[in-house]
Amino acid sequence: MATKYGPTPGYLVWRLSLKWQAAVDRTVAPHGLTHAQYSLLASLRGMTRSGATPTQRELADQTGLDEIFVSKLIRTLEGNGLVIRRPHPTDARARQLSLTDAGIATITPAIADVQILLDELTAPIGGLRSPDTTALVDTLQLLLAAPTPNQEAAP
Repeated sequence: MATKYGPTPGYLVWRLSLKWQAAVDRTVAPHGLTHAQYSLLASLRGMTRSGATPTQRELADQTGLDEIFVSKLIRTLEGNGLVIRRPHPTDARARQLSLTDAGIATITPAIADVQILLDELTAPIGGLRSPDTTALVDTLQLLLAAPTPNQEAAP
């Protein structure tokens, strides 16, 4: 979609998101993962490196994915032997998550492959470590943190 002045920022973000999502899907497919599964496992890997055992809700908050969607994905990943769900010690409704050895063995090379991909995708602006990429990340984080107009307040 374009205005008489050119494409809108929303349209460009949407198109870039679709392009990058498809590229990540292709990259993680040889590891037996979808982009959404990769996002959960990579986030869980990052969260558990220090010994933390996040809940499904914490993982949903970290990834920005709907909690119900995360629950369904985690059940699939658990069925594939990549994740373990355990009861939370103080909240009967919550489940704590950890990666299995197979989960770590799956996500570690997938993360490395996605890092290479991201460097390739950001090459037109200097690669992952360029000032332009840093500025882009800062801008995107600012936009993501801003409240959405007309959004209903959370209960």
